[in-house]
Amino acid sequence: MVAETMLERTLPQSIEAEMCVLGAMILDNEVVSLVVPILNKQSFYKTAHQELFQIIIDLYDKGIPIDLVILREELKKRSLLEKIGGEEYLLELESAVPTIGNVEFYANVVREKAVKRHLIEVASNIQKQAFDESVETNHLLDASERAIFDVTQKKFEVSSTKLNEILKDTFNRIESLHDRQSRLTGLSTGFYDLDDLTCGLQPSELIIIAARPSMGKTSLALNMVEHVGIVEKKPVIVFSQEMSAQQVAQNMLCSHARIDAHKLRRGFLEDKQWSALSYGMGSLSEAPIFIDDVPGLTVLEVRAKARRLKAQYNIQMVVVDYLQLMEAPRGIENRQQEISIISRGLKSLARELSIPVIAVSQLNRSVEAREGHRPRMSDLRESGSIEQDADVIVLLHRDKYYDPEKDDDTAELIIAKQRNGPTGVVKLTFLSHFMRFESLASVGIK
Repeated sequence: MVAETMLERTLPQSIEAEMCVLGAMILDNEVVSLVVPILNKQSFYKTAHQELFQIIIDLYDKGIPIDLVILREELKKRSLLEKIGGEEYLLELESAVPTIGNVEFYANVVREKAVKRHLIEVASNIQKQAFDESVETNHLLDASERAIFDVTQKKFEVSSTKLNEILKDTFNRIESLHDRQSRLTGLSTGFYDLDDLTCGLQPSELIIIAARPSMGKTSLALNMVEHVGIVEKKPVIVFSQEMSAQQVAQNMLCSHARIDAHKLRRGFLEDKQWSALSYGMGSLSEAPIFIDDVPGLTVLEVRAKARRLKAQYNIQMVVVDYLQLMEAPRGIENRQQEISIISRGLKSLARELSIPVIAVSQLNRSVEAREGHRPRMSDLRESGSIEQDADVIVLLHRDKYYDPEKDDDTAELIIAKQRNGPTGVVKLTFLSHFMRFESLASVGIK
């Protein structure tokens, strides 16, 4: 046998610590606010303790004072008094508390036991699936890693939540935003007008940046990475499927230090540019930006790496450059189905880690034949699933791309889709020699 069966061993538990927590909550209602961030109903091993904890929370939530009399009547109303051991057991809970001041310590003991029980359950399920020959190994690895990641994130909540609880959290968030008086509810992109239209890069959202080759879509994504990493000081991971890590770093260095990319590649720098280069390297080296340049990654591999970085460094954004270069599982009938799996997987990653995921994407050639060459959502390669899965779709367009003689560096960010906000157009200036986009106003000031 790989391991002893769960029936042969007692699951981790501390009934004594559970009694101390519940007793303290009954004796001093102020204790409830200390316990709630640490424990939930599923944290308790004993069923009676689960029921008692939930009733105490319900009473506290309604602003009803909690004591033996009120708790006894509430238990009677729910036909639970005898099931939890009667009034005698309530008295026993009160007398079980040595010191109310130690309630957080007792709660942490209960939580640690719950974590171990959860881990045992996960390991048991992994073992069971590993013996099942019909389960594909890659999917088993992904599911196993996700389950263990959930344990590390202390995710014990039930999958369904009552609407009134959701509305309460929603109201608190709205109230917090009102008090903060900030126009952003997500990560800043570094572009004022784009932030104004989108309120920033939102948690759990998949953002698509799409354009024809050499339009500047990678530069735009890296400019956002640069801002989030350097200015916001938030950890970011870039999965570069097209360029090496050195090329990505070099492009970001050109942008941040405002050094001509062509001159940098040839090493033809003037003294003042060396100073700018040194400054740029200093800022970038301190930024929590990670680059992964392993080519042909699958969604499973991206998710696995992102989970580890989330657990280790608490990354706040993922960037994939670009979507069509990712690999799909074998046995898929056509490329459209492959892209569907990839886009859906990236959206799932955004939701799982509760962070924005930016995916750079190619547009097909149909835009070239159109008068004016302005892109549409339908120009996305293998577009159906991408259009459906994306929360925000940004189509990048530059007239100068089609008419190099034109003396106009204006770029348009066409917000073709925004699930929770308006669509529109944001105009930027593209400084191609720096591989950098900037707001029109900031360029004018310079």
